[in-house]
Amino acid sequence: MQNPHAPILVIGSLNMDLVMRTPRVPQAGETLHGHDFSTHHGGKGANQAFACARLGGHVHMIGRVGKDDFGQRLKDGLSTVGANIDGIETVDAPTGVAMILVEDNGQNRILLSAGANGTYTPEDIDPLAPAIRQACLLVLQLEIPVPAIVRLLAIAKAAGTPVLLNPAPMAALPDNCWDAVTYLIPNETEASELTGIPVDSLDSASQAAKQLLARGVKQVLITLGSQGVWAAGAEANGHFPAQKVHAIDTTAAGDTFIGGIATGLQEGLSLTEAIQLGQAASAITVSRRGAQSAIPARHEVTSANQPG
Repeated sequence: MQNPHAPILVIGSLNMDLVMRTPRVPQAGETLHGHDFSTHHGGKGANQAFACARLGGHVHMIGRVGKDDFGQRLKDGLSTVGANIDGIETVDAPTGVAMILVEDNGQNRILLSAGANGTYTPEDIDPLAPAIRQACLLVLQLEIPVPAIVRLLAIAKAAGTPVLLNPAPMAALPDNCWDAVTYLIPNETEASELTGIPVDSLDSASQAAKQLLARGVKQVLITLGSQGVWAAGAEANGHFPAQKVHAIDTTAAGDTFIGGIATGLQEGLSLTEAIQLGQAASAITVSRRGAQSAIPARHEVTSANQPG
């Protein structure tokens, strides 16, 4: 896939993240004192584009924001790290917002308001066909409407452009979409919802991956948090253990991993090497607080993994 001139094309969401830390998630009807409220640039699409840029990738971001301060701040943040933002439109809708509760043990709970992200229709996707044809890899998530995702997959399939799909948040896709997906990267919860198999071990991850491959996906990478990654498919197979780190905030861990995968593939690394890059980067991300602000630069990943 190595082509330094062909961009990684990320099409997806841009959100402003409103974050509060809490000892634990409140129960129904319960009020707790939280702490450390903050705002961060986010959205799974924007996070993945940001991660690609921070890790040295040539990336174009396509998405939508509102005519508000949040939207301009999100665009400026991506531009600052070198992502091309020419494809980010400003529309007559609020910028997307994510409300995030981060427990003191590092786990998070996220509630989304789609805003501008939810305005895409299949007809809006057709003008993107030339950019999809020119990309070395199309990176998608499910934070924009499913009909738009279906159209994107159809265009990519016709163009022969490889697709990396992160099925988050989970949504049902038509059966005929799956053979357009080159790399499917769900976490254990998403893999469970996709297959009906409770993914809570390497064995169950293997079973779920086989089922997903049977749908026509070329390569499955199931992220398992502290257990690492289970790979099955045409390019990589087996267990990739996670690096041992003290997790402070897991908010953008998966997005960082995907940014590492996409950047590694663009550079011509094997999928195994790209997985290792993604894992090394995400290990740094979870040791910091925030979303995009926690994603490391490539030199940080390289220095953290030098012998001695």
